[in-house]
Amino acid sequence: MSNKQAQLTLSVQLPDDETFESFLGDTNHASKSLLQQFIASKGNNEVNSFYLFGHQGVGKSHLLHACCAEAEQKGLTSLCLSLSELVSMPTDVLIGLESLDVVCLDDIECLQGNGQWQQAIFDLFNRVIEQHKQIVISSNTSVQALDFELADLLSRLSWGYTEQLKPYSDNEKLSMLIYRAKQRGIILQEDVGRYLLNHYSRELADLIHCLDILDKASIREKRKITIPFIKEILT
Repeated sequence: MSNKQAQLTLSVQLPDDETFESFLGDTNHASKSLLQQFIASKGNNEVNSFYLFGHQGVGKSHLLHACCAEAEQKGLTSLCLSLSELVSMPTDVLIGLESLDVVCLDDIECLQGNGQWQQAIFDLFNRVIEQHKQIVISSNTSVQALDFELADLLSRLSWGYTEQLKPYSDNEKLSMLIYRAKQRGIILQEDVGRYLLNHYSRELADLIHCLDILDKASIREKRKITIPFIKEILT
């Protein structure tokens, strides 16, 4: 694959409902605020990197998408990429990304055992900093717990801000689900949302996926989303 062909694959469509505004709850409010301030600084400070980590389902990808949405609002260029999808491609796809104002890389833990890609991210990190741009990286674990062969990359990842996202309470997940439903024009009653939470999944990403299925089904069948409707569609 040529570099030109590889670059064409990096046109990523971001979810339009994953913004800082839609990232609700108190548990990770401080981390969200710091990240939002980081993007708002437009690289005009001494810190140009941000490392975000936490278990699956705490909203890491949401916040990376929010960074790009915020950058767009401020007239900045940005790109959010999942390294779990990128590692099967040539590292050439990273060439030139330092020209963007904000580069967001999700799932860096996927580079374990892949020295070539670790070196490529290390080089990109250096180019981004040299150009006074911003880079945001997420992982499911802390920098210290990453099992990387390239110690220099681990050092770079520790340079800037580091924030850990904590798991949400069920009430926070319910509030987020109701909010995301409202964004779709759906009035989701609290008892209906709680039924979803208690009977189908406690992972927010899974709940949003269920909501998407229910939304399409309710439009198709011209019915409200109720508990009987959920039982009918999701079982």
